[in-house]
Amino acid sequence: MRIKTTIDLFEYWNRIRGRDLAPLRSQVEPTDLRQILSSVFLLEASETGRIAFRLAGTRICDLFGRDLGGTAFSDLWTHGSDDIEHIAAGVMAHAIPTLINATGFTTAGHSACFEIILLPLRSEGAECDKLLGAIAPAVAATWLEVVPLQFLALDRSRLLHERLGNEDERDETEFDDERPQFPRPPSIADTMRRVMSGLFAEPDAPAVSIRHNRLGA
Repeated sequence: MRIKTTIDLFEYWNRIRGRDLAPLRSQVEPTDLRQILSSVFLLEASETGRIAFRLAGTRICDLFGRDLGGTAFSDLWTHGSDDIEHIAAGVMAHAIPTLINATGFTTAGHSACFEIILLPLRSEGAECDKLLGAIAPAVAATWLEVVPLQFLALDRSRLLHERLGNEDERDETEFDDERPQFPRPPSIADTMRRVMSGLFAEPDAPAVSIRHNRLGA
């Protein structure tokens, strides 16, 4: 982890969980996260069985130009969305926090790198059934406040074993190494960069409409 938002959320989650594998959902106090709350989200299994947004901070909704409440997490991703669903389900099943590196793309041909962290949460008397997370750009870009992202492409995912201080800690391990039965095509983000560059190199490419309305804080 290299971005303050994801680091701060992980440290908070790790502190409130104590010796448990994961903290209770009721232990999470929004006021404790007020500095990063607009970049924080909560996921849970929907009635259809897919993992979806229960809550999403205003900055995240602004990134995609719409309210994400009820949206499936995997719907934000291009090729490899099944991988994302398995990664999120794996975090719930094994209660191991995971860091995702992704690239976001717009229809105007912009791209930006992001860190996304997924942290397991428990309900009273239940196994881990929710995920606390955050998404943050690696570098500030003014266009992110104006042009919404069209989709995310998965670059890498890795388990954060070594940060838990467990006796059986291991080095960070990529999910596609842990789950070979769900192989992910390599270099998706690089492929999409080439595709998007080709599309928007055309001289008669249509102008992109700019979103003027922003969600309230």
